[in-house]
Amino acid sequence: MSMHFSQLAAQATADGVIGADEILSLRQAGWADGAMDPEEAESLFLANEALREPSPEWRDFFVEALTQFIVNTVDPKGYVDDLMGDELIERISRDGRIETMAELELLVKVLETALHTPAALKNFALTQIEQAVLHGDGPTRQGSLDPKGINAAECALMRRLIFAAGGDRPASISRAEAEMLFRIKDATVYEVNAPEWEKLFVQGVANYLLGFGGHEPLSRDKAADLEAFMNAPGAGIGGFLRRMLNSDIDAEIDREFGSLLSINPHAQDVADESEEAARLDPAEELWLRDHIDADEELDPLEKALLAFIAEETGEELKV
Repeated sequence: MSMHFSQLAAQATADGVIGADEILSLRQAGWADGAMDPEEAESLFLANEALREPSPEWRDFFVEALTQFIVNTVDPKGYVDDLMGDELIERISRDGRIETMAELELLVKVLETALHTPAALKNFALTQIEQAVLHGDGPTRQGSLDPKGINAAECALMRRLIFAAGGDRPASISRAEAEMLFRIKDATVYEVNAPEWEKLFVQGVANYLLGFGGHEPLSRDKAADLEAFMNAPGAGIGGFLRRMLNSDIDAEIDREFGSLLSINPHAQDVADESEEAARLDPAEELWLRDHIDADEELDPLEKALLAFIAEETGEELKV
């Protein structure tokens, strides 16, 4: 990118409006050299803050450009390190909360796009959603603010966040996320909620209890090791295959890949794990009973959750 890019972005600061032609110019200038530096990223944040009514086209560009910067700036690509995560939180938070929809969309997109992100980043995002739902304000609300109920936009963002690839249990729900769903359910159970909410609550909590979902991706260190191996002169898959022709195959595999073969130590046990996961162990059953008993009544969403668990496990939980 160039000074031309920063100047174009600054035009939004002058009058608080940016048109489709200006966004197109930013796209063309932004990807001229295929890279973005911190100053150029900052110019996008400043422009976003200056816009009175950001258009969907602007939000798409803002999210796309900054996601690429955040996720692919630090090697190995696709991994957001602690420093980048902390800087993102500091940049988009105001008094502990996000102020614009574009910034919240950026946070969600980073978590969806990255292979791994710091736990603090996802916890921050979940806190923003919970505050918006429970207090009726924040960037997910459109029109008049209402502290009651859960709308469709909040359901969609919660689903994207808790199942994001870059979380602490990719494609699976963590205990903290399940507890957040229970807190939101308890606060809104008799309000007028979006139809999507019951399904999200049941699927989310059941996912945590029954262990649905895949294994975690490579750690950042493992990914760096793999990237270094693939990029080493004479190494990589091509070099490895050539050497296999003139060497002992078992010894070559062990020498080249070493601990990389233990990336997924559970690969042979996936079927057994799935069968074991589809049951509640005593600790999980105690956790569920505690949360159901907390409000001293069995509400409609808890009934739906228990029915789903009974169907999946073949065992009915008495409460």
